[in-house]
Formats: sequence, C-alpha cells, structure tokens
Amino acid sequence: MEKIKKASKDKIDRHREALENLSRRIHSNPEIGYEEEKASSWLGEYLDQVGFEVESGICDLPTAFRATKGSGPLHIIVCAEYDALPGLGHACGHNVIAATAVGAGIGAAAVADDAGLKVTVLGTPAEEVLRSGGKIHLLENGAFDGAHVAMMTHPAPWDVATWPIVAAAFMEVHYEGKSAHAAGFPEQGINAADALTIAQTSIGLLRQHLRSTDRVHGMVTNGGDAFNIIPAHSSADYAVRARNLQELDDVYEKVLRCFEAGALATGSKLKLVGGDKPFAHLEHDLDIATLYQKNAEALGRKFPALGESNPATPVSTDMGNVSLKLPTIHPAIGIDCLPAVNHQPEFTEACATDSAMQALYDGSVAMAWTMIDLAVEGKIKERLLGI
Repeated sequence: MEKIKKASKDKIDRHREALENLSRRIHSNPEIGYEEEKASSWLGEYLDQVGFEVESGICDLPTAFRATKGSGPLHIIVCAEYDALPGLGHACGHNVIAATAVGAGIGAAAVADDAGLKVTVLGTPAEEVLRSGGKIHLLENGAFDGAHVAMMTHPAPWDVATWPIVAAAFMEVHYEGKSAHAAGFPEQGINAADALTIAQTSIGLLRQHLRSTDRVHGMVTNGGDAFNIIPAHSSADYAVRARNLQELDDVYEKVLRCFEAGALATGSKLKLVGGDKPFAHLEHDLDIATLYQKNAEALGRKFPALGESNPATPVSTDMGNVSLKLPTIHPAIGIDCLPAVNHQPEFTEACATDSAMQALYDGSVAMAWTMIDLAVEGKIKERLLGI
C-alpha cells in the first residue's frame, strides 16, 4: 500500500507545476456555465497528453468531457467543475476544482492497474447555472452509469470532510400585465411590478411559518421601464432551499402560492421558468469521507475535532443529485482567505494564491490516495462492488 501511494504521489509531484499553471490559466480566463470552451478544451488536451482516453462534447453538452484510464473493476469518477460566476470570475474556486480533479485522476491512474481501478475525470459544466445544473443533465444521459463512486474537493475557508449540502430549487418569475400612462390613464393598466411586490411581501410574511433551516431568497431583474409607464412586465430570480427534497417540496409549494397571490391580486399573468429540476441534498458516504479525511490529515490538513461544531454553512450543488445515485463525497478544502468567503471578489483573488495552489496539490493527493484505499479496503470495496 505504501509503495502504491508513493508512486501515485510521485506522479502528481511531477505534474504539480503544470497543474498549477492550468488552474491559474482557467482563473485568468473565466467562462460562465455552458460557455466554458477554453477550460474544457485545456483540461481535455492535458488529460489526452498524459494517456487518458478523452471524449469531448459528451451527452450533447459541448463543454462536457469524459477522460478515462485503467482497467480495474472499481470505477471511480472525479468531477471537474470549471464554470465561473457572472461578474465575479472564479469566486467559487472552480479553477482549483478542475485542476485538482485532473491531478487526482493522474495520481490514481498511475497505479490504476496495480490497484484495480478504472479512473474517470468527468468534465461537468455549468454547476453555477442553477436552473439547469450540468451534472443533472449528465446523470439523465448516462454519464455516471457503471461508476461505483464519485468525488471532488471544493475550495472554502476551512477543511471539512462532510460539507452540509441542502436541496434547492431555482426559478425565474415573470409577470405580464398591461402598460398605460401612469398619470393620465392608470386605470387602463395592469401593474406587473405590483404583482411582484405583493409576492415579495407575501414571502416576507411567510417566513414566520418556515423552518429555521429553510431559505427563500431572490432578486428583481426587471421592475419596469419608466416611472410614468405602468409596468407591463416584471421578473425576478428566486431560490428555495431546504434540508432535503421532501422538505423542499413543502416550502416550494408555499412560495408558489405567494407568487400566485401577486398574479391574482393584480390581474397579471404568472409564468415560472425552472424549478422542475432541483438540486438534491447531498448524502455523504461516511466511510469514504473518513478515508479522505485521514489521507488529507496525513498531508498536514486540519479538520474539526470529534465533537466540535462544523464550521461549514449549508450550500447547494448538483453534486447532491449525484450522491443519490452512487456513493459520493464533496469535502471542502481550506485556503487562506478569511475574512473573504465564497462568492466574494476577494475570494476570487484568493483562488489564485499560493495557498490555493497548495489546496490543489493536497486535494489531488488526498483523493488519489482515497481511490487507492477504496480499491484495496476489503469491506468497503465489497460494498461498492456489491459482492
């Protein structure tokens, strides 16, 4: 085991500089979801150069790819995210995630045949496109079929093996009314902006009756064109979150009634776009998460001690949907960024620092070692293979 793990780490060591350059290159060229042409191309090209069998544009997604190496019975997928946030660039560290997935894949593939592994680096676009997460599309079109485990690491202000991931539904809200002169003929108009105001007020009053773990938040994207015209159109983007899909269904129906109330009160027509493919809560495989933490700690990473509170706050990701299909881990890997946190401009800057590059390296090695452990640990391997 020690010999195999050393060979894996040595392989990553030889690629470390190139992986860091790849991460910084993606960081300097941010692309939003489903438009990650450069990032997906660079990642696929590098994996091809190191001997992976690479398929581009899989599942009818031009910026998705599959890169596979090894012929062992245990098939493990490492997910690479690489889309950026509109206006913020890589404020969620997907440049680090992508290069880390490549590093872990290279490290595990170097010993795949000896360890009994088949390793796939799966390029998963558009995690930040909340109404249509790329992994949901890939799941529906078979990209995860035949795999036994899925994993990735995600930059954050701290190391946590089991980041709390909650269910979420995301939607566009559109009201259609009727324009009119706001002073001369207001009675001729139907105010779509008022419909949205009523919905927002209803949601505010609803909060008293929501669980403390529920979240409802949104932003107005169109409130009208001019103050002297009754707004004929209004729109907003909204998110609804809950601990799991069952609780999400409950709060979603309550919020939907608030939107319907706005239409009913004003006579506007309501149209919802999205919400039908929610992000699921993530069910961590605790056996695999424990192995990952042990390997990361061997590299000097510090995790909350037993009994300490988890510093990570709930977020949502389409990796949750993957976890409901096959055993999955999604640990947070710490970078030196505080007080900055994910989705802030300062976090964008932090994701190109030496600390972020150290997280890239540690995450690559820890995941590669975890894959090796899974291939040789008898009980866990038997469970994953169903034997």
